[in-house]
Amino acid sequence: MRHVMLPERGEWEVIVEAKRGPVIAIDGPAGAGKSTLARELARRVGLAYINTGAMYRVLAERALAEGIDPDDGEKLSILAERISFSLGSRGSDGGELWIDGEPPSPSLSSAEVEAIVSRVARHAAARAVMRRKQRHLGVEGCVMEGRDIGTVVFPDADLKLFLSAEPTVRARRRKRERGKGDHVAEAVAARDALDARTNPLVPAADSHVLDTTALSPEEVLGRALVLAQAAGLGPGAPGRSS
Repeated sequence: MRHVMLPERGEWEVIVEAKRGPVIAIDGPAGAGKSTLARELARRVGLAYINTGAMYRVLAERALAEGIDPDDGEKLSILAERISFSLGSRGSDGGELWIDGEPPSPSLSSAEVEAIVSRVARHAAARAVMRRKQRHLGVEGCVMEGRDIGTVVFPDADLKLFLSAEPTVRARRRKRERGKGDHVAEAVAARDALDARTNPLVPAADSHVLDTTALSPEEVLGRALVLAQAAGLGPGAPGRSS
């Protein structure tokens, strides 16, 4: 066990497991393009892909199923301990997040889950459990996306990316992804406000910030691949054969 200082937060974080493989941390708000980038980048560099947002979504879904108040942080942390997360096989490209031995269900994107996931994720006790599980999942190497990956879960990541985009663009993307109605912009704004109080989005000092507002997914991926190669990750990286 060791401790590292998180300069952005001015506090110490306990790191239980040493990182044994390369890690790319991708942070940013909802709709900035994290999942699209992380999944394809993981495939390109041959690492596991871990969507930490899905972990909080399954916690929210289980809370709904068990009648747990999304404002009861103690019960949510106990519930989080009971959920098993692993990396299921994804062929030759590594793995992706599995939950209790199964791939994530489409129900994690339901309106009911969306409505409470930020409330569920705001509790320090529940986040502590999730961060420990996230660290454990990724220590052998991964591309992990979330809100505090580069600052808390993997402050020792080999590459840190922070994606941003204008709120109207993010709302449009969420509407396209989830097929929701005209209330999406308001929902994104409300989630931004709650998330900002819970876990302010501050890029790590050594993050590469990419504004995706005017970029296509292919352009974002291209820029990320250049940065990954410069960090010694993936085909074409210095010291590696392509």
